[in-house]
Amino acid sequence: MADAGAIKLSIEESDIAVLTLDDPRGSANVLSRSVLDELDQHFTTLEGRKDLAGLVIRSGKPGVFIVGADIREFLAGIDAPREQIVDMCNRGRKLFQRLSTMPFVTVTAIEGQCVGGGAEMALWCDRRVVSSDSKAMFGFPEVKLGLLPGWGGTVRAPRVIGLSNAVELVTSGESIDAKTANLMGLVSDLVPSAKLLAAAIQVVRAEQRGGQFKRDRGLWQQPLEIGDTELGFLGATASAMIQGQTGGQYPAPMAALELMLASAGLDADAAGLEEAKAMASLFGTPVNRALINVFFLTDRNKKDTGIDRKDVKPQPIRSVGVIGAGIMGQGISAANLKRTLPVVLADAVPDALSKGIQQILEEVSYDKEKQGPNAQKAVKFAALINPATVDAELAPCDLVIEAIVENPEVKKQLYARLEPRLSPQAILASNTSTIPITQLAAGLARPERFVGIHFFNPVRKMPLVEVIRGAKTSDETIATAVAYAKNIGKSPIVVNDGPGFLVNRLLLPYMNESLELISDGAEMKAIERSAKKFGMPMGPLTLYDVIGLDTAFYAGRVMWEAFPDRIAASPILPALVKAGRLGQKTGSGFFLYKDKSGRGTPDPAVVEMFKPYIRKQEKYTPEQITARLFLPMVLEATRILEAKVVRDPRDVDLGLIFGVGFPPFKGGLLFWADSLGAAKIVELLKPFENLGPRMHPTPLLLEMAKAGRRFYAG
Repeated sequence: MADAGAIKLSIEESDIAVLTLDDPRGSANVLSRSVLDELDQHFTTLEGRKDLAGLVIRSGKPGVFIVGADIREFLAGIDAPREQIVDMCNRGRKLFQRLSTMPFVTVTAIEGQCVGGGAEMALWCDRRVVSSDSKAMFGFPEVKLGLLPGWGGTVRAPRVIGLSNAVELVTSGESIDAKTANLMGLVSDLVPSAKLLAAAIQVVRAEQRGGQFKRDRGLWQQPLEIGDTELGFLGATASAMIQGQTGGQYPAPMAALELMLASAGLDADAAGLEEAKAMASLFGTPVNRALINVFFLTDRNKKDTGIDRKDVKPQPIRSVGVIGAGIMGQGISAANLKRTLPVVLADAVPDALSKGIQQILEEVSYDKEKQGPNAQKAVKFAALINPATVDAELAPCDLVIEAIVENPEVKKQLYARLEPRLSPQAILASNTSTIPITQLAAGLARPERFVGIHFFNPVRKMPLVEVIRGAKTSDETIATAVAYAKNIGKSPIVVNDGPGFLVNRLLLPYMNESLELISDGAEMKAIERSAKKFGMPMGPLTLYDVIGLDTAFYAGRVMWEAFPDRIAASPILPALVKAGRLGQKTGSGFFLYKDKSGRGTPDPAVVEMFKPYIRKQEKYTPEQITARLFLPMVLEATRILEAKVVRDPRDVDLGLIFGVGFPPFKGGLLFWADSLGAAKIVELLKPFENLGPRMHPTPLLLEMAKAGRRFYAG
């Protein structure tokens, strides 16, 4: 066996060449320039041989094939001229395209993740064999980076699996499992991982005997056989779906659709040239840069242990106690069960406990294919959750998370009862969203074992968890909380203690400003429209209704008490709460909720209710509303950085993207602020100086404007 760095060449059964990708530089195979160069060398060697019946390409890393191109290399060339990008795409495509012209059968043996450039390479092979017992996933996630496949994915996919399937796969950016890939005709065989190589060799033998691969090579080189009527229908339906999903904010899916429709009538070579041009038109655009930033934010978060020390290791969490069987307690319990972590769920009200467990089991046993609960799953998970009505039943747990009413005295009374029953090594945590952890830890015997673990609602959808460090919380406790959150599939950010922590401290100025805009005469629909046009998943008034106006009122009061100089005490929220309009949960808030769709409709009664609180009647442009909503968030972020609430500015951006849905296509709040520049932000704030300190530039912002510095210094 010849060793050539990341790729090993071996010969099986005398006439089957096997290229095994096993890059020693990481846990996954990445198609870096050096790896592509190695492939080029191996292809040249193999193409010159006359004694081979076939080539099998596989991974030497269990559970993963290829995770795509090297994004860092992409980033390094993001300012390259268009011609250079076109040339880069053409080189990569022509390299992979050689797999479709070699003088023998080419087969990819896929175990685990096969995405991006890896999926493109697999498609250029004659056949693909996929493992049935690994989490094999096949897809083109490029649109999630604001790009499209650039090494032949939009050329080969329509010809191998049909244009309709290819459009869905490429424009969605979502991966498909082995079963779906098989149904699409992407796969020649599904076999257990242990038999993958043998199955690939069998495919080579069968193709050599039958010769179908040669006929397919000729067919897949030609234009697609599809009529104008079918092409037009596919274009109209796919375009409508893309617009509905992206709101027109993400150009890559539409560009990919238009490319595949336009190149359907071209041969593979001509289609490949068009693909390279389309890729170059997206590369380096603001959306592409922003989405690449989000990729790196996520990648950094995956590697972050939460502490800077290397000598501290997290302790294992083998069982979790959750106190409170309400919506948050249910969500936290379900997140644990899905990762097979045993849960003890406690609640002082037996009926609430019974109902909570029922809701949890319905969530964790849900079967997508059945569109309902799976009885076998329910039985499996039921064995992992135990109800508790007394504190003693929580004693064996390694971690206990309190998710009860947002009242510091009630919480502290619970801790006083519970802490003596827990093991000295156990961690006690609060899911509080606003109350300072140091305040809650007062009176505990082991405050170093106390931490905030703040999940976001709905837990099943929201990836973010804030891990809040109190004044006495130990590094080991923080490291353990971070590792635990990752273990249940969440993205934790470590936050130093303080009112509102990170996300709510940034969110409250945005939401509070929407109330001030109403009082200044802005129309509710104009506020909602401006926020959604900016890219938020919903307007701030709808968000109030989703959170619950009573909950928001309490959180706002906490923030007002902490920062009375810049949080306006609006009369609008208490008026709605007093009227019993608490949002979606009561069927009315800022809007009316008449059905199960969750969509609010305007209510004239609310407009009448607000009239006493309107200070003036002004017409606002969408740009003015956007500035008033989002610039206070930027200012609050500068205060958070000055106070060292987070360890890195990037935590601010990831927190808002994962915690409240700040638009990824803007790269994060501070990434967006950098796109404007500090000096520009100072100018944008000037018309609003009369609104008080909440709109005044902070010392950090002024210093950045003077020095020309950015939040992303690197």
